[in-house]
Amino acid sequence: MPLALLPATLLGMLIGSFLNVVAYRLPRRQSLATPGSRCPHCEHPVRAYDNVPVLSWLALRGRCRDCGEPVSKRYPIVEALTGVLFAAIVAVHFDDGAQLVLGIVLVAFLVPLTLIDLELRLLPDRLTAPAAALAVVLGTALDPSAELQRLVAAAAAGMFFFVAWYIRPGGMGFGDVKLAAVLGLFLGRAVAVALFTALIAGVLVGAVIMRRRGVAAGRKTAVPFGPFLALGGVVGILAGDELMQLYLDAF
Repeated sequence: MPLALLPATLLGMLIGSFLNVVAYRLPRRQSLATPGSRCPHCEHPVRAYDNVPVLSWLALRGRCRDCGEPVSKRYPIVEALTGVLFAAIVAVHFDDGAQLVLGIVLVAFLVPLTLIDLELRLLPDRLTAPAAALAVVLGTALDPSAELQRLVAAAAAGMFFFVAWYIRPGGMGFGDVKLAAVLGLFLGRAVAVALFTALIAGVLVGAVIMRRRGVAAGRKTAVPFGPFLALGGVVGILAGDELMQLYLDAF
């Protein structure tokens, strides 16, 4: 298993580089294939040897080779984080092919969804719909015995957030409802851990904002909930089943 961690990390970094492109271009309805990567300042095409995940950014000290303008730290951070997450999933689920594949695919969707929601407060159907379809196809092919559980979990998670959205529409977007259901399709019963983690993280961040800005201003501060769901999804992938079993054993 240790030998698999390096390839998993490298693969994650490569995919993370593409996910940066997805996060920027998809909500703007631009092609994901063409044109190739360009400097956002001078629009000069990025050379292949300047497009190596993380390393190129470090070698160029975070600047464009042609115009010298700074390149956002977001790019290497996303690449490195995706690599770390892929390696963590391989480490945890090395002996469970279904969980390993489902976890990696879910992360590949959660990363751009998080970036888009942070920037635009949007969780595009063009990502959540194919994520749901892939979850069903892969789950049925790799672990058919648990597919019913995943479908029930998706319905329960989606309904829970639908009720919250319906009662207080301004509290979250309908995209959050869809993402919660998608998490259920990937995680099965572990979606309960994911949603609990997301809600706790959201409450803690909200408390910090209100402490810094005051209660009145804090309540008016719009905070996208997608990143919290993504965090919950990662916790669900890495430790959801174990935490659910601990809870069930306690009762």
